[in-house]
Amino acid sequence: MKFLGIFLAALICAAAGAALGQTADKYPSHPVKIIVPYAPGGATDIVARILADQLGKTLGQQFYVENKPGAFGIVALEDLANSPADGYTLMIGNVTTNAITPVIYPSKFHIDYAKDVVPVTDLVDIPAFLLATTKNFDVKSVPELIAYAKAHPGQVRYGTVGPGSYPHYDMAYFAKRAGDLDMVAIPNKSGASGVINDMLNGSTQTAFLNVASAAPQVKAGNFRAIALVDHSRLPDYPNLPTMQELGYAGVGTIAWQGLFAPGATPKPVLQEVFNDFTAALKAPAVADAFKKQTFNTVPSASLDDAKKWLGEQMDTWRKITSEVKIEAE
Repeated sequence: MKFLGIFLAALICAAAGAALGQTADKYPSHPVKIIVPYAPGGATDIVARILADQLGKTLGQQFYVENKPGAFGIVALEDLANSPADGYTLMIGNVTTNAITPVIYPSKFHIDYAKDVVPVTDLVDIPAFLLATTKNFDVKSVPELIAYAKAHPGQVRYGTVGPGSYPHYDMAYFAKRAGDLDMVAIPNKSGASGVINDMLNGSTQTAFLNVASAAPQVKAGNFRAIALVDHSRLPDYPNLPTMQELGYAGVGTIAWQGLFAPGATPKPVLQEVFNDFTAALKAPAVADAFKKQTFNTVPSASLDDAKKWLGEQMDTWRKITSEVKIEAE
């Protein structure tokens, strides 16, 4: 009887331990950090905070944002790669940090990006305008911009958020595709707001800017939207042609935001993270918030699809950066 009692006690303890283990293993069982490779306030930060808020409400655990700007995303990427591969440290990166930076700055990394960082899912992408200022610049269409640039070589100034940024590549690639136009890049490290100010005062005449940033100036008549960078026309701008309609498919960046994890994260954990984030994208509050920002919701179909998507993005940027040479900082 004594032996039976000990045996039964052991079984009860084992069952309790198993139950506790299952509870502890349920994801997430403690706060989840989402790294953002920029200072607060930009598109990547907005996406992260909208999703973090929704995930916290849905899953009953805190999802918090940690901003780690610097070195075109390398600071954040290395922090992610060196974090425990357990699903509790994630990163929301974008086309610059997770496709362009690994292509043009591979020697700057202290990690093996291809092995140490894994995509979980695409999240949103962001349409852009090709713009012309209305201040002393009477260009109303893409053909007119091309004609003006050909007639005035070296006199058309375009805004960028810094050498080697994707808006810089976008315009340089457009200039090449449009007949090797001689246009001058004017960088402004204050970001989109700096480029907007430069266009308002006429120091730059044209730029690619995301729709959310530029729409107020278009509506005010300070800028003309002469083309759209998006999958199709926008309902609010039904008469504005896309770049592909104008014969420039692949020119201009539909800037995306994607979710990433440490490369060694086990697939079952990645799958749980994938499921949670794609479910959050479908929440009415999230869909409404992104719609107000003019963001397209574009989740990957699966983890394998996410890998394919990122590979295609990096191939695209290898092609662009091989055809357009920019001396980046």
